[in-house]
Amino acid sequence: MKRQFPNPRDLAPLMRFRRPQLNARTRRLDRALTIHDLRAIAQRRTPKAPFDYTDGAAESEISLARAREAFLDIEFHPAILRDVSTVTLERDVLGGPSALPLAIAPTGFTRMMHSEGEIAGAKAAAAFGIPFSLSTMGTASIEAVREAIPSGRAWFQLYLWKDRERSMELVDRAARAGYDTLLVTVDVPVAGARPRDKRNGMSIPPALTMGTIVNAIPRPGWWIDFLTTEPLAFASLSEWGGTVADLIDTMFDPTVTFDDLRWIREMWKGKLVVKGVQSLDDAVALTALGVDGIVLSNHGGRQLDRAPVPLHLLPRVAREVGGDVEVLIDTGIMSGADVVAAVALGARSTLIGRAYLYGLMAGGQQGVERALTIFHEGIARTMRLLGVTSLDELEPRHVTLLSRLTPISHDRPKGH
Repeated sequence: MKRQFPNPRDLAPLMRFRRPQLNARTRRLDRALTIHDLRAIAQRRTPKAPFDYTDGAAESEISLARAREAFLDIEFHPAILRDVSTVTLERDVLGGPSALPLAIAPTGFTRMMHSEGEIAGAKAAAAFGIPFSLSTMGTASIEAVREAIPSGRAWFQLYLWKDRERSMELVDRAARAGYDTLLVTVDVPVAGARPRDKRNGMSIPPALTMGTIVNAIPRPGWWIDFLTTEPLAFASLSEWGGTVADLIDTMFDPTVTFDDLRWIREMWKGKLVVKGVQSLDDAVALTALGVDGIVLSNHGGRQLDRAPVPLHLLPRVAREVGGDVEVLIDTGIMSGADVVAAVALGARSTLIGRAYLYGLMAGGQQGVERALTIFHEGIARTMRLLGVTSLDELEPRHVTLLSRLTPISHDRPKGH
């Protein structure tokens, strides 16, 4: 092999250096290519108690693990030789436009994860043209979120409290502020057991124990933001000095029934969605009651451990009631491919909670925008690789659900 000294003119095209990014936040977010990357950044920058509150689930966290495994176990079936130069990601969801089949789910105590809290999530959602959901237990007021996104879509999530009058005051405020959809969460009659929060002594506001102080030493940015911005303010209560579980068990009502939903249906003039549906029978009953949408959800695995996997419920529920009610889904969604799979199996749209909060903890509003960019790019790329150009082209034939868990029949053999 003949060798020679390299010619500098030949080397020049190979030696292209990126312009250095001087902004540290932008630099670290640019390196995040997946939601899991954002999670890793969030864990490094957020004290253990609020990070674990976000990241954790109930008991042994089996529900959450199974929900994520269900999306990992999807097999796609692409079509080739299709013109996919242009793809359309928009669709109407619950009576209004959504630029993606995606919405930000309601999350509680969000300013503990990052001082920018719900306002950052709402602004990012509005910038991407998708709905933002404010939780009853949010740390920004109903009016403040609406003011932050005057032209964006805002949904309000309601927990029915023992004090019905106080619950309906929140509903009235949301209506006056222009929220177009009410999400009634029905899977929290009592608080789920969350060991991570117990071990961390998670309280509202965070308690400054010796452990939290030691944990905060390598994370000064979080504490500086937390201590130099406005104290936590809640959408629905003035203050609370106990744990999250204590709050749920003290204020939430375990006597809520379908009659309460009928009452809310009469009171609320916008779109009504029930969140936390975990069976076909309940989906059918809610459809008969006249709701506009249901969210198949096990509360992100944070309530009943070993609950049904929402993605496994989706095909049958969509087939049975999807023509009469809009079916949405959450829990376990970590990528654009997950969203595409859910839409193919019958979901009108999807909601993300942890995925957006990882972005928030990693970099405030800019981090949420990075998370939504990852989803946007992933949805468009997956659709192109499947050979489809619009969400309406996605069908169950594009997806096979592979199962790690097969139900055991309890039927007795003949003759026994």
